[in-house]
Amino acid sequence: MDNKNLEILEKIRQQFEKGPYPRRSIEDTPKDNYNFLFKHNLATPFYLRNQKFINSEGKFILDAGCGSGYKSLALAEANPGAKIIGIDISEESVKLARQRLEYYGFEADFYVLPIEEVASLGMTFDYINNDDVLYLLPNPVLGLEAMKSVLKPEGIIRTNFHSSLQRYFWYRAQEIFKIMGLMDENPGEMEISVVRDTMKALKDGVLLKTKTWQQEHEDNEEWYMMNYLFQGDKGYTIPEMFAALKAAKLEFISMVDWRRWELMELFEEPENLPIFLGMSLPELSVEERMHILELLHPVNRLLDFWCGPPEQDISFLPVSEWTDSDWQGASVRLHPQLRNPKARTDLLECITHQKSFEISRYVHAPTLAPIFIESSIAACLLPLWQDTQSVKSLVERFLTIRPVHPATLERETSTTAFETMTKLLTYLETFLYVLLERST
Repeated sequence: MDNKNLEILEKIRQQFEKGPYPRRSIEDTPKDNYNFLFKHNLATPFYLRNQKFINSEGKFILDAGCGSGYKSLALAEANPGAKIIGIDISEESVKLARQRLEYYGFEADFYVLPIEEVASLGMTFDYINNDDVLYLLPNPVLGLEAMKSVLKPEGIIRTNFHSSLQRYFWYRAQEIFKIMGLMDENPGEMEISVVRDTMKALKDGVLLKTKTWQQEHEDNEEWYMMNYLFQGDKGYTIPEMFAALKAAKLEFISMVDWRRWELMELFEEPENLPIFLGMSLPELSVEERMHILELLHPVNRLLDFWCGPPEQDISFLPVSEWTDSDWQGASVRLHPQLRNPKARTDLLECITHQKSFEISRYVHAPTLAPIFIESSIAACLLPLWQDTQSVKSLVERFLTIRPVHPATLERETSTTAFETMTKLLTYLETFLYVLLERST
């Protein structure tokens, strides 16, 4: 590594020594943030890849670039029984991470170690979380290769790049403050003060101020450091992301917020596109579709994705293509982050008072309106809060709870009940609220 890159890495290390990230108090816990834990639960990416459920008990999880340990805590909360290991280049960050996990009673090991040297731990991992780190490395491919070297064959990596398109104006701001000499050394209070005064001095109509300045963060030191004065910050595009994966011999699995990367959601009438678009879009690769989306609508700060070793995905039939026979032998499991006491209590309340149950309250469905389930139908799902159920048992419960149609008063048939339940489960599986498995 040349001297320039070594100098940048040292500035990054010093920045996080002075201000470990994220700056959350030790009392701040993600325990009840089910949407946040959903992204950090092993069940989510493993199901997306293989349409199979994975139990976290006994699994080894690496938080590569653990910072002050908030994400490590989320990983521990979301994956009961897993062993958490954290590494970071900042000694102060590692110290805080260790304290945070101990405070909540989790056993975890933390080391001051750069990602490139992770193999020195002598361990392999089922899952690696690498959040807000890769885009800081002079060569992100080396970081990906290092993580791959300690990943089990069936393991998964969650990592991300900053989006150069979404953060375009932030990079322009950083260039200005580099010219002003504010990033020659590790920025501090004086440099933050200069940034604040500079931005406030600009007229409100100046484009850079319009795109970056947020008055509510005026006194938030971390906001300045992680945006205007962020050492080593670089942005990437979707093609550059896929190129890095190819160079590291890793295979793309899914974006973490995959619903926010649905190209068709950008169109007023997806079923009534101009002829050329209607013919060309279905022929595009996943990479091309996402690149078009980021060019049209660059709203995602992170190119946040899951990847893994090639040829580990198991071929499976999408739920939308299941036959009646597939459904008859299928099992239904509630996503672990929905199996929480709060959701169950709310569901019972809705059933008792015959109110629709808002299932998206706990794990959000980005870009979509809230998802409600009519109370009598929601009551059919109640056993999922206890254990895995067969589709057959849910259909039988439907017929018990609602033997007649509430509008026509005609007796519900097994066929109608089956169609109602499979339609509902297909829809819920789209958001991974339920995990469905065919019998083998």
